[in-house]
Amino acid sequence: MTDYGHDLLFGTFVTPAAQTPQHVLELAVTADRAGLDLVTFQDHPYQSTFLDTWTLLTYVAARTERVHVSGNVLSLPLRPPAVLARSAASLDVLTGGRLELGIGAGAFWDGIARMGGRRLTPAQAVVALREAITIIREVWDVEAGGAVSFEGRYYRLDGARRGPRPAHDIPIWVGAYKPAMLALTGAVADGWLPTMEYLPNGVDSLPELNARIDDAAQAAGREPAAVRRLVNFMKGRFSPSSHGLLDGPPSQWVEQLADLALTHGISAFILGGDDRTMTERYAAEVAPAVRELVAGERSRSGA
Repeated sequence: MTDYGHDLLFGTFVTPAAQTPQHVLELAVTADRAGLDLVTFQDHPYQSTFLDTWTLLTYVAARTERVHVSGNVLSLPLRPPAVLARSAASLDVLTGGRLELGIGAGAFWDGIARMGGRRLTPAQAVVALREAITIIREVWDVEAGGAVSFEGRYYRLDGARRGPRPAHDIPIWVGAYKPAMLALTGAVADGWLPTMEYLPNGVDSLPELNARIDDAAQAAGREPAAVRRLVNFMKGRFSPSSHGLLDGPPSQWVEQLADLALTHGISAFILGGDDRTMTERYAAEVAPAVRELVAGERSRSGA
């Protein structure tokens, strides 16, 4: 049993469809009004049928009041880390601390290359991501004073100015599946953000993958709990009877998500589907009950 003790977060994963921009905005506003914690968007700058994710994050942040926004996850090869650091800090300042930073090493390399991005091998992409995380945090670290110089294999800064300082400590959440990326996540990231449907054995994959992150965190001198565990669910359905994970009545969803929190340490549950009614039911019938159940179990166990 692994419960890292984080507060629970509930959010949505909205498709940034360029053909239906008003629907995209309505889904984000619905999540905000319903009381969810997060609205997230995938980032594929080479996909012409998608809105640009950073532009969308900014627009959604301006049209909402309390919900936090994040890329899920931003494509690093097409978003230079020093510029990304300034963009993230700026939006965080403008929203009063409502920006979270989900980032990935890159995928769909043909599309990245067509957009002018550098094609990397998986091993190279891991090194580049580690360098980028270092640069992003250095740019944010206004208190350190002086300029930022960095000589890496894939990124270089020569006296870049620091700032602006984010309004809150922006966590860096990494999308990761393979051993090297999981090790990087444990060593330097603030969160692990996979998609349940992409895990090789679904929920049964979590103990092994969590252990890889935990081992890497400890090897780096960190507590495993320093890394929040988040999960996207692309398939969810409210139905009268049980048909599997997040496919059944709300009471079943509550039990399953609470078990993921208490047994596997998952503390953020991000729901896809692009359905306004499902978003409202998720916020009203599932999220509060999961919080209550997990709080009760933690209280009984002394966590």
